[in-house]
Amino acid sequence: EDLQPQIDSLREGCFTDLARQFVPHESVEEQWDIHGLEKLLRDEWQLELSLRQELDQATAITDEEVVEKVVAAANAAFAEKLEKFGAENFTPFERVVLLQSIDSHWREHLSALDYLRQGIHLRGYAQKQPKQEYKREAFELFGQLLDSVKNEVTKTLMTVQAQSGEQLDEAADALENQAESFINVLYTAPTE
Repeated sequence: EDLQPQIDSLREGCFTDLARQFVPHESVEEQWDIHGLEKLLRDEWQLELSLRQELDQATAITDEEVVEKVVAAANAAFAEKLEKFGAENFTPFERVVLLQSIDSHWREHLSALDYLRQGIHLRGYAQKQPKQEYKREAFELFGQLLDSVKNEVTKTLMTVQAQSGEQLDEAADALENQAESFINVLYTAPTE
């Protein structure tokens, strides 16, 4: 099964969210932190973008266009990485990264739900409906789970350093071994 559309969607969502932290929706240039965005992309994602220079040269540019430039740069960097390793080498690595991330964050999610369930009765003291509060907070936790997977998978795939397909295989093995060491997380199933 082709993972690429899902991986592309995660990456585009991740970089859109990231750019929006510095260039808010429907904002004007005076509200943007272009220097901060460039610095974050360079320091944490190894992406060199001269957005400030482009803005200075452009007569008018919207927040949407800035976000599009960031996403396009991320897509181009990823395409370069894919070409360097070859899809036949990179796809198995992508699969391992995606599965391990979902697995570890799902375990954390189950623990968080259990913790929430144990304390939800306290909402009654605050004049709130415990069942409704549980649904609302569980939904928020699930949103956080999806965001964590999206960001972690994108970060790993964008920043992985390897010289060959063999090194990618070694990195995948290391990830699998790391996951196995966390396999004994205790989870108490809800009784109701």
